[in-house]
Amino acid sequence: MDSTVKVVQGLCKIFVMMVLAILIVSVAFLSGFGAGFSLAPARPAPVAAAGEGPSEFAVFWEAWHLIESEFYGDLPTMQEVTYGAIRGVLVALGDDGTSFIDPEHAAVMREDITGSFEGIGAVVNMLPNGRLIIVEPLPGRPAAQAGIQRGDLVLKVDDTPIQNMTLMEAVSLIRGPAGTTVHLTVLRKGVKEPFEVTIVRERVELEVVESRMLDDDIAYVRLTEFNAKATKELTKALRELMAQEPKGLIFDLRSNPGGFLQTSVEVTSQFLDEGLVLTEKGKGGVEKAHPVESGGLATEVPLVVLINVGSASASEIVAGAIQDSGRGILVGERSFGKGSVQLPHTLSDGSELRVTIARWFTPKDREIQGLGIIPDIEVEMTLEDLEAGNDPQLERAVEYLLTEK
Repeated sequence: MDSTVKVVQGLCKIFVMMVLAILIVSVAFLSGFGAGFSLAPARPAPVAAAGEGPSEFAVFWEAWHLIESEFYGDLPTMQEVTYGAIRGVLVALGDDGTSFIDPEHAAVMREDITGSFEGIGAVVNMLPNGRLIIVEPLPGRPAAQAGIQRGDLVLKVDDTPIQNMTLMEAVSLIRGPAGTTVHLTVLRKGVKEPFEVTIVRERVELEVVESRMLDDDIAYVRLTEFNAKATKELTKALRELMAQEPKGLIFDLRSNPGGFLQTSVEVTSQFLDEGLVLTEKGKGGVEKAHPVESGGLATEVPLVVLINVGSASASEIVAGAIQDSGRGILVGERSFGKGSVQLPHTLSDGSELRVTIARWFTPKDREIQGLGIIPDIEVEMTLEDLEAGNDPQLERAVEYLLTEK
C-alpha cells in the first residue's frame, strides 16, 4: 500500500473518529419535536478534538480495511460509510425517536417550524410494526386529490422500501420540491394487492387553527400542529370565541402530530389556571416540572377535547393535563403514545441528529410513551363515517356539553 493511500486512510480515520466523538459529546451535553422537540432550533454539535478514540474501534478499521482490499464491487464514499456507521449506532440504541437525517432531507424537515412545507399534504405516523400509516390526508391537498385515504399503509416511496425506517427518514423521502412527482406504493384494507399512487407535490400552507361557533352556542376550535404559529393563532381564535360567551368549548386535537414542547405548555395554559402541565424526566433521574402559565383565556368554560390515534406527543401533553386536572373530558379514541422529547443538533455538514433526551409524564405521573391517552368517552370514527361525511366524535362532544356537563 503506497504512502498516498496511507495518508488518505489516515485522514478518513480521523474524520470518522471525529464524527463518532461528536456523537458522544453531543449525548453527554444534552439538556433539555414531537414534543417533542425542545423549543430551541437545531443547534451546531460541539466540535471534539481529533484523536485515535477507544481501542474498541480497532475492529471497525480491521473490517473496513478488509472490505477495502477484497470487496468485488464499488466501495461507498467515506461520507456514506460515516452515515452508515451513525445509523448503525442509532439502531443499537433501540429508540425510534433518535434519528439521523442527511443534509438534503434535514433542510426539508426544518420547514415544519414555519407552518408550511413542500410535499403531498398528509398527516402520517410510524406504527410499532415499522409501517408508515396515513393518519389523515389534508382536504384539498395533493394526497387527498390523488385518492390517498386514512388508514392506507405506505410500503414504498418511489422504489425505496420504507418499512422500519424512522418517521423522519420516511417523511423526508415523501417530501420534495413543489411540482415534482412522487410514487407511493400503498396497501389498503379491503384491497388484496398493493398498488401505486402518483402524486405531484405542492407547497402546503398549513391552516394551524380552525374555529367557528356551532349550533346551540357551542364554540369549536381545532389545532392542527404545535408549530411556531400555534400559540398566537390559537389565542386569537379563543379571544374571538370567548367574546361570544359560548355555553361550552370543543378543542379538537385529532390527527395533530405534535410539535414544540414549549408550545404545548402555552396551549395547555389557555385552559388551566394553575397546576402542572407535565413533568419531564431525563437522563440520570433529572426531572423538570413545567407549570401552567398565567393568563389563560378559556379556563372556566365547560370543555371537551377530541383526540384520536393521530393525536401524538404535544397533543397528548395537553390532553393528559386537562384529563388529570379534571378541567374537561376527552372524547374519541386512544391517542398515539409518543411521550419522548427529541433535541435536534445540526452537524458540521448540515445533516441533523435528533436525540431522545427525556420522556414526559402527565401531572398524575402517567407515562404516555407506548401507551397513549385513553379518552373518558370512547367513540370510534369508522371509514364509513368518513366516506359519508359523518363525525360521531364531534356529535358526542356536543351532546355531552348540552346534556351532561
